[in-house]
Amino acid sequence: MELASAIASDISGICGGVFSIQIVPPGWIHFELTHSTLATWLQSLIVVISGGEGAQESRKLLARGAGGDEGTIDAPSPMPNSLFAVQYAHARCYSLVLLAHREGLIKLREPVANSSPAFWSVIAPNPIPWLTSDGALRLNHPDERRLIAELVQMVDNIECPDVSGSVKWEKVALNLSQAFEKFWSNCRIWGEVKITSPELAQARLGLLMATQSVLKYVLEENLGVFAPLEL
Repeated sequence: MELASAIASDISGICGGVFSIQIVPPGWIHFELTHSTLATWLQSLIVVISGGEGAQESRKLLARGAGGDEGTIDAPSPMPNSLFAVQYAHARCYSLVLLAHREGLIKLREPVANSSPAFWSVIAPNPIPWLTSDGALRLNHPDERRLIAELVQMVDNIECPDVSGSVKWEKVALNLSQAFEKFWSNCRIWGEVKITSPELAQARLGLLMATQSVLKYVLEENLGVFAPLEL
C-alpha cells in the first residue's frame, strides 16, 4: 500500500486535474477521469471553433488516417445489411439534432440539410451544459454512462495506431449503435425533460452530436460505407 500511495502521489502531481485517484487493498490504484475533463473531451468531439486552434484539434481527433482529406468520401458505397443498425443510428442522431435546432432547444450555425457534418458548429448553448453548478456531470443515467464509455472505447481505437489494425470495426460500431438505442429508449430529451430540465436535455443532445460525429467517421473511414442522413 505504501508503494501504491507513493506512485499515486507522483501521478497526482503530474496530472491531478485530469484523474481522480483512489487506492484500494491490496494496493490497486484506480483511475477515473474527473467530470470537468470528461466534459471538455465530449465538447471537443462536437464543436468546431471557426478559424481557431479548436477546429484544428477537433479535426485531428477524427480525421487521422483519412489520407489528408478531412473526413470526405468520394461516393456512397452500397449499404451492407449487417451495418444497417449503425447507419440507422447515424441518421437518427442527425435528424434529432436538426429537430432540436428547429424547435430552439439548441442553435446551430447554418445547418446544411443535405450533408452530415464531421463536427457541429454550435452557437448556443456553447459550451454544452455538461456540468451542474457544482461541477458534476449531468449525465448520470446508466445508459448515458454506457454510451459515453462506448464513445471513449471507439475514439481510443481510432487514435491508437498499434491497436487499429486488429480492431473489428463492424463489431465496435454495432456496440456503439446499440448503446445509442438504449440511451434513446430510456433517456428523454423532449416533453417534461425539455420543460423542467432544459440543461439536461441539451447535455443529452450534446451526447447525440458526439455519437453522430464518431459514427460518421467510422462508417466512412473504417468501414468504407455511406453515412446516410435518413433511412
